[in-house]
Amino acid sequence: VLPENGRQWKDWKQASTFYSGNKMQTTKYTWFTFLPQNLFGQFHRLGNFYFFFLVVLNWFPQVEVFHRETTMLPLAVVLLASMIKHAIEDYRKYQYDKTINFSKTRVHNR
Repeated sequence: VLPENGRQWKDWKQASTFYSGNKMQTTKYTWFTFLPQNLFGQFHRLGNFYFFFLVVLNWFPQVEVFHRETTMLPLAVVLLASMIKHAIEDYRKYQYDKTINFSKTRVHNR
């Protein structure tokens, strides 16, 4: 509720044009940012970074301990499972946001 004096009316008008879309968005990813943001978040975990270091290390024949594929498999499985989990969670958030954004509301006005 704003009193009808000149300055606050101007502030309200400026704020209402800046925030013209009254949508709620809680999703973290878009179609284009899912892979880079997810991988960036995954490699901030110490365990994933450790397995990635082992994968890179096994590509050098002088220090190869296991077969390359054997070292890559656990990292790929963990990353894939985590990506699927994050994609499902983000899709559920998107559905909830869509439900909230298209729900009927009541506006009280003079």
